[in-house]
Amino acid sequence: MRRKRAPHVLIIVQNLPVPLDRRVWLECQALKAAGYAVSVICPKGPGDPAYAELDGVHLYKYAPPRQADGLLGYAWEFLYCWLRTALLSLKVRRRARFDVLQACNPPDTYWALALPWKLAGVRFVFDHHDLNPEVFRSRFGEPKSLPGKVQLAILKWLERRTFRTANRVISTNTSYQDIAVNRGGVPREHTTVVRSGPDTSVMRPVYADDGPRRGGRHLVVYLGIMGPQDGVDGVLEVADRIVHLHGRTDFRFALLGFGDCLDDLRQQCTDLGLDDYVEFTGRVGPEQITRYLSAASVGLSPDPRSPLNDVSTMNKTMEYMAYALPVVAYRLTETVVSAADCAVYVEPGDRDGLADAVVALADDPDRRAELGSAGRRRAERVLDWRPQAQAYVGVYDELLDYASAGPFPDGWPAVDRRSGPGTGPQADRWGNPLVDLRDDQALRGFAAARMMAPGEQSKPLTGPAPQAS
Repeated sequence: MRRKRAPHVLIIVQNLPVPLDRRVWLECQALKAAGYAVSVICPKGPGDPAYAELDGVHLYKYAPPRQADGLLGYAWEFLYCWLRTALLSLKVRRRARFDVLQACNPPDTYWALALPWKLAGVRFVFDHHDLNPEVFRSRFGEPKSLPGKVQLAILKWLERRTFRTANRVISTNTSYQDIAVNRGGVPREHTTVVRSGPDTSVMRPVYADDGPRRGGRHLVVYLGIMGPQDGVDGVLEVADRIVHLHGRTDFRFALLGFGDCLDDLRQQCTDLGLDDYVEFTGRVGPEQITRYLSAASVGLSPDPRSPLNDVSTMNKTMEYMAYALPVVAYRLTETVVSAADCAVYVEPGDRDGLADAVVALADDPDRRAELGSAGRRRAERVLDWRPQAQAYVGVYDELLDYASAGPFPDGWPAVDRRSGPGTGPQADRWGNPLVDLRDDQALRGFAAARMMAPGEQSKPLTGPAPQAS
């Protein structure tokens, strides 16, 4: 019998606060629109309160631990976060009974919290964001020492326990789904692929001012986390080759984001003599992302080939495409699945080739028009969050036998491609003039030139301290 009470879903995230975690926040919004009650437990971001209600979603947050260092440091971090999350789950339960516990990894430790709640009738959904055994092998190589083998064995055991405890598994791509089935023993019918697609109704190109270019002709951007496995040091090597070998002082580079390697990257930038050409923005929010990605000539996906990266979907690649930004990337399995023929690919590890491809693309407006416009259309038609939201809510409807309203109770939303008098909004919420997405020629022209709309003037970056989306 279908239930009448709206089910309550509790989502656990450890590695990012919400709504900074874009995927999780989109999931929250999809569930809420479908009629579910939603709560989230996550670490605090700068200035975040311990509790807040945002757009009907209840956010419970704890102070994050200090950055881990070494095996004992990571063990303490996981234990601390697990205990704080467990205590907050009791607090959530005192406010309202929850029916499903969704854990987003890393780490693979929350199956141990799901077990006692399952005894109370709570279902467990695993939202599979990362491959922790592959993270280990990508950072440290295949272990040869006994301690390394033990650490890898523990990570594999934790992963197996997570898969076996879960009632349903949500995978970010088909590579992850195959791992859940083949390595985790999850029945394929209990797995669902939900990609972290961009919301192209929000992520759309605008005629940005030239402030992000900082006096340069071409802006090259990197958007994302800056960890050891992300290859951001390669962006600086690309910049070094372009500026100092090619002599292209008309290029500027913007690295948007944060992570464990940020301080080292800043030092590397100084050592390479690139401080006049490279900007580190730190955390960025929707306004900054829109302006930088709309002003840029090329988006870089420099993730090196590794056991993790080859099978992982890079959100930045899809986000570049949403802004009609041509992409240069290493040829990785899932990157090619995302971008298809809408990117320039370089063989993994060829950093000189990556730099040369950036220069060639920047100097070829026709090629940028082709790739940028094709990327935007692919983002709208193939990668967009709307079909992903339906698949995601469908997991809960099936698991709980609940007839929800679906993530779009007012009907399947169309991407508003209009702009201009009498047809739709002329500017986004920050006042940036919108590109008319109905007109293929206008889109191609924008992708080629990345120019401001007529009559627009440069303006400085304004607003509160950035909060990433």
